[in-house]
Formats: sequence, structure tokens, C-alpha cells
Amino acid sequence: MNLVVAELRKTATLPATAVALTIATLGPIALAVLNAFNVRDALMSGQTDRVGFTSAAEAALSAVPLGTAGAMVLGIVAISSEYTANSTDAGGGRQISTTLLAAPRRWTLLAAKATVVVALVVLAAVVSLSISLVAATTIIGDAAPSTGDAPIGRLVGAGLYWALAALMALAITVLARSGIVPLIVLITNGTVVSVSFLLWKITPLARFLPDLAGTRLFAAETFTAVDDALPPVTGGLVMTAWAVALLLLAGFVLHRRDA
Repeated sequence: MNLVVAELRKTATLPATAVALTIATLGPIALAVLNAFNVRDALMSGQTDRVGFTSAAEAALSAVPLGTAGAMVLGIVAISSEYTANSTDAGGGRQISTTLLAAPRRWTLLAAKATVVVALVVLAAVVSLSISLVAATTIIGDAAPSTGDAPIGRLVGAGLYWALAALMALAITVLARSGIVPLIVLITNGTVVSVSFLLWKITPLARFLPDLAGTRLFAAETFTAVDDALPPVTGGLVMTAWAVALLLLAGFVLHRRDA
């Protein structure tokens, strides 16, 4: 517990953590509000063909990918900061040497970092998604058609998706010992062009890749990028398996190699 508290204090004081939490919290809220206004205007004008959905829940959940990017940034900086060289005035060393001197049990260290990342991501998800839903519901109001769908399960699924994405980003950064490559690759794959989606065009087995597998945790079947997306429970289990496998590999490598 002392190690978790120490890692929480260390991670929370990183400037990059504030950036990551801002992206994961304020970004989805702003996008959900913008989408909600578009939905309300389309409903009031009768031009619903201008929008892809008409419910407040979809307006709130439409911003989940942006929050995922923030979660991954948090997972990356939580460990990449350990490998960043200090200024020459501070000796030019890296934090990882001091960290391992204070906490030589590397598996325990990785577990503590993972716990901190999950805790911060879940906190961001609770704040961001709840405010997004309330804001979208308030903006759209009675203009939204009654669907009878309960979005709570999908909101929880979105938080789980963020947490698993952050853990995978953490594990990949441990393997790379740098945050630059994971940041470029993961954020590009999640926001610009999805390599998983391109692979799905070639083989349906790509739907078992983590980002596609977990899509149904928060997205309705009609809003998934692929036609044969895995069901929510199955996809969540597949994505969890990926996260666990990557963390185990990262722990093994961290335990075996030099700092």
C-alpha cells in the first residue's frame, strides 16, 4: 500500500498526467455537448438525417474514443517518465534507477503502477461520462425519442475499455522503455487510422485484436466499425486477455533485464 501511495503521488505530480486527465475528462464532455446540440437542432428542425443518432446516451458515448486516447496517454507517461533522462544539472540520470533502489521488487512495482493508472482512469471515466450523459440529456431534453435503453451498462463498459487500453499502453511502454514510440503508434491507431480496421478488411480474425474486440463494451451494434464485432461480454474478455498477457510479458521483461 505504501508503494501504491508513493506511485500515486509521483504520477499525480507529473505535468503530463494533467494533460492526459484533461483529455480524458474535459475532451469527451466538450464533444458530447457539441453532439447533443447538433442532435437537438436536427430533431427540432425535423432533419434527423443530418445526425447518426438521436438519443442523449449516444451523444454522450460518441466521445468515448477521445477519452480512450487520454487514458492511453496516462498509461504511457506513468512509466515513460521513469526512463526520461534528467537535466544535466541533476546528473543526467533516469528516475528508474532511484525507483528500483527504493522498490527492488519489480513485479510489485509494476502492479503498483498498474493500480494507480486504473484508479486515475476510472476516476476520470466516472466524472467525464456521468457529466457527458447529464449534459446531453439536459440539452436534448424532451426532443429525444424514447428508446427505453438503459445506458448504464455501456457507460461502465466504456470505463472498462479505457482502463484496459491504459494498461496495455503501460505494458507496451515498459517493453519499449520510451514513451515516444507507444505514444505515436497507439494514438495514431486510435484516432487517425486504425491498423486493426485495415487488417479486418483482409481477415475477419482482426476482430479479435484488442481495440476492435472491446468496441461493443460501449458502442451499440449499429455503430461499430466492423460488421461482425464480438458481443460485449466476449469482446470484453478478449480485450482483458490481451491486457493481462501484455502486462505479464512486461513484468517478465522488467524483471529480467537491466534498468
